[in-house]
Amino acid sequence: MSQRANLPMHTDSPRVSLGASYEGRDPELLGRMLPHVDYIEVTLETIAEIENGSVSLNEEVMSEIINIGGGTQIIVHGVSLSIGSHEGWASTYLHLLDAFLDRVDVAWHSEHLGYTKVDGEHLGIMLAMPRTEYALDMVCERVCAIQDRYGMPFLLENIVHVLPDFPGEYSNAAFLNELTARTGCGLLVDVYNLQCDAHNHGLDVSAFLAELDFTKVREIHVACGVEHDGLLLDVHSQLTRDSTVELAREVIKQARGRAQVVVFEFMPEAVPALGHKAIEEELAHLRACFQS
Repeated sequence: MSQRANLPMHTDSPRVSLGASYEGRDPELLGRMLPHVDYIEVTLETIAEIENGSVSLNEEVMSEIINIGGGTQIIVHGVSLSIGSHEGWASTYLHLLDAFLDRVDVAWHSEHLGYTKVDGEHLGIMLAMPRTEYALDMVCERVCAIQDRYGMPFLLENIVHVLPDFPGEYSNAAFLNELTARTGCGLLVDVYNLQCDAHNHGLDVSAFLAELDFTKVREIHVACGVEHDGLLLDVHSQLTRDSTVELAREVIKQARGRAQVVVFEFMPEAVPALGHKAIEEELAHLRACFQS
């Protein structure tokens, strides 16, 4: 196994399942991951292709996912719905989700609480929503519409704040609390995103967790990026840091059995540098951390 600290086991924390992101086209890697995970998380945009001006799901990847079996559950994690765009969300993403759900049983689906387009123009980056009453009303209406449309659990994820916060009427945690209280949607807590915000913008993670309503936490993300020009980047290219695992454990403890899975996220572009063996060992390490 790779050299890393042996974290002490926390017997007072509930056990959770382990998941991993997978974007297809690497069946050898999938085969090495499956013995260690209970969930596979799929991002539809990465398995989509454009042909004759139409966007559809890649059939080769769909065949991989449909044939996973073995009791491994599938969850969907979107990146392009742009639920926070003032002019409305991206309908193309919902068409992909419709097509996927027609063929695959999904435990739940999730999205990022942010926006990727303004006035129809794609930003090339995801930005956090202003925490205002107007923005809250807008996104609550959309969350309710999505839940009515699909009739399955829907989660929203806290995202990295690329820019300093716009002055708002809610704290980071209070905005999430109010959103879940009004809509009944769940939370996906990305603990590495919290670490990025702490490093880049001085977020008080302890204060955030002290204020957060953990009754809605269903999923947790762990990942690791790189530091560039003093900024910690959320690029999912490295193995997790021990501090990230410890923070995930704290969220699991506070959620008191409501959190169901911790998902290790990594980009397909990172696989050649990391290697299949290191990813498999990372999953074995994380499983020991969260299930012992």
